[in-house]
Amino acid sequence: MTDASSQSTTRTPLVSVVMPVFNAEATVTEAVQSILSSSLTDLELVVVNDGSTDDTVALINSIQDPRITLIHQDHAGVSDAHNLGISHSRADYIARMDGDDIASPDRLGKQLELLLQESCDIVSCRVAITDLEGNPIDSLRRYENWSNALLSTEEILAHRFVESPLVHPTTLARREVWELGCRKGPFPEDYDFWLRAFAAGYRPIKHPDVLLQWRDRPERLTRTAEQFTREAFDRCRKEHLLIGPLNDMAKVDFWGVGQSGKPWVRWIQSKGISIRHLVDVHPRKIGTRILDVDVISPDQLPSPDGTPLLVAVGAEGARELIEDHLLAKGHRPGRDAWFLC
Repeated sequence: MTDASSQSTTRTPLVSVVMPVFNAEATVTEAVQSILSSSLTDLELVVVNDGSTDDTVALINSIQDPRITLIHQDHAGVSDAHNLGISHSRADYIARMDGDDIASPDRLGKQLELLLQESCDIVSCRVAITDLEGNPIDSLRRYENWSNALLSTEEILAHRFVESPLVHPTTLARREVWELGCRKGPFPEDYDFWLRAFAAGYRPIKHPDVLLQWRDRPERLTRTAEQFTREAFDRCRKEHLLIGPLNDMAKVDFWGVGQSGKPWVRWIQSKGISIRHLVDVHPRKIGTRILDVDVISPDQLPSPDGTPLLVAVGAEGARELIEDHLLAKGHRPGRDAWFLC
């Protein structure tokens, strides 16, 4: 193991892995060992101890491997720990890892290979979400299935306002992406980070293999912190919609006027943006006016003309059917059409 002061005397690794940790004594040993057991051996593991008060540090110190660099900070939260870890990383390619999780031995090698092959900027992977005993988490099954279905750049970008399409500790990216830095605020810092990265033009892709076991536990930050509540996610995506696809837009088209869609329509109208058309498949709604907007059928939807199209239909399987229709009409989901649920 090295400390931060000795890094400059060693050779630059191919990949840096940044792992913030806070009171992770129950899981950190397995997390660290899973990275050190990677088939890609030319790496460094930068562990940032965010003021742990349990045996986390002692457990890390007991692992004798010169590729580990342990950095300490007073407890300040994952955003500061993330940024500190990135600042001490030396490689051109940086991966994130959490102290709860277990990486596949092939994870880093497969992700780096795909990044270089596709000339993209960010590579995630499919994930298995389990408890500490390896059992699936029923409450997270829908998110796991949804995230694992989004593989291409276009799919990820088209669905980025539904939920975070990338599980943060599954990601590997070029250094310049990480140098955007995590912001600290009343929002999920990882979701905010990826939305800013996508808006900056960085291209994501997802490896089709399950390369990370994302281990959920009651103490995990996503379960306990205020910035990871549903309300916090909602604020985050609305902020990024307004500074992204809806920026300087006077009108939009909107697909979906059911229970999922109507609150979104009201919110859009409250921001001074008019709805040109509401689109719905229900025969009783087509030809009527809802929330002072004419409702049309999908076949009446105009061809793309620069007007953003937002889609909020919550029925299972609806997104796939709608996406097929949009592609047939010439829309490019992720560029002129986005899903909200």
